[in-house]
Amino acid sequence: MKKLWHSFVKELTLSSRTFYFYIEIIMAAIMIFLLLFVIPENFSSTETEYLYLDMPEAAQEFFIDDLYKNEEDLVKEVVEFGVDDEVVMVDLYSNEDKEFYIFSDQDAMVTLAEKDQKFGGAIHVSDTGEITYTYYLQGYETERLRNIFLVLHNEEDIQFLGDHAEAQEVRSLNDDFVGLSDRENMLPAFLTFNGSLMGLFIIASYIFLDKKEGVIKAFAVTPSSVATYLLSKIGMLMFTSTITSFLIVILVMGFNFNAGLMFILLVTSGFAASVLGILLTSYFEDIMQSFAALFVLIIVFMLPNIAYFIPGWNPTWVKWIPSYFMQEGFKEVLLPNPDASFVLLSSLGFLVGGIVLFLFANWRFKKTISV
Repeated sequence: MKKLWHSFVKELTLSSRTFYFYIEIIMAAIMIFLLLFVIPENFSSTETEYLYLDMPEAAQEFFIDDLYKNEEDLVKEVVEFGVDDEVVMVDLYSNEDKEFYIFSDQDAMVTLAEKDQKFGGAIHVSDTGEITYTYYLQGYETERLRNIFLVLHNEEDIQFLGDHAEAQEVRSLNDDFVGLSDRENMLPAFLTFNGSLMGLFIIASYIFLDKKEGVIKAFAVTPSSVATYLLSKIGMLMFTSTITSFLIVILVMGFNFNAGLMFILLVTSGFAASVLGILLTSYFEDIMQSFAALFVLIIVFMLPNIAYFIPGWNPTWVKWIPSYFMQEGFKEVLLPNPDASFVLLSSLGFLVGGIVLFLFANWRFKKTISV
C-alpha cells in the first residue's frame, strides 16, 4: 500500500507537467463556461404558429375572439417582417406560452413559415360557410402528429378520441416530485463525458506516452509490480476527474445534490472507464495505431448521450451500453429524492466489471513486458 501511495503521488506530480493533464482541466473549464454562460436556465417553450385567415371580416373577428377565450392573457401587437425585399405587417397575439402570427397574405405566411421552420396554417371559409384547413409542415413532424392532422377535423374521429381520452385514468405517483431545470438536466451528459469518455482517452494517452519513453519495459527490472503502476495511473485520473466533476456540479447547482452517491458513482465508473482504456492500449504500440478502435469506442459510449437529448429515439439496445447507467446514475444523484438502489447497483456493476477487466489488463501488460 505504501508503494502504491508513493507511486500515485509520483504519477500525480508527473502528470501535472504534461499536456494531457491540462486538456482535462481545459475541457472542464469549457463545460463550466457553457453551463453558466451559454446554456439558459430553462429553454423557451413558446409555441409559434403562422396563420392566414381567408374568410370574411366578421368571421375573422369571431376567430380572434375565440383565441382570447381559449388563451389567457393574450396581448396584441403589430410586427414587421421582411419578405422578398418587402415589409409585411402582421398581427401578433401572444402570451407566455404561445404566439399566433395572423397574416393577411398567404404567400408571405408560407414563405416565412418555411424560412423560420414554424408551423403554418391557412383557414378558408367558402361563400356557403364551409371551412377547410391547409397545414404547411416543415418535415420534422412525427408520423403521429401527421396522423392527428388527418383526423383533426373529422367530427366522428374527434369525438371518439375525446371520449377515449376522458376515459383514461391518471394517477400521480409522487405529488412532491421536483424536477431539474434545463441547465441542470444537461449535467448528467457532461459528467458522463468528463468522467468516462475523457478518462478513457486521457489514460490511453498517458500509457502510450510511457510506452514511447520505455517506461513500461523498465518495469521488468524494477521491484514495483505492473499492477502498482496501472493502479497509480487509474488513481491519478480518478482523482482529477472527481475534483473537476464536483466543481462543475457545485458551480451549477450549489450543494443541492447527493454528494455521497455522486462520489461513489464517480469513483466506480471512472475506475471502469480507466481500466477499459488501459486494456485497449495493451493491443497497440502508439495512439495512432489505436485511433480507429478508440474512436469507435468513444462513439459507442456517446450513443446514450444522443438518446438522452432525443426522447423520440431511445432504442432498447442503448440501455446495454455502460455509459447509459453512468448517465442515468448521475441524473439520479442530482434529484432531490434519488433512487439510491439504482445508483448503488450501477456502481457495484462498474466496480465488479472494472476489477475483472483490470485483472485481464494486468495479465496483458505482464505478457507484453516479458516479450
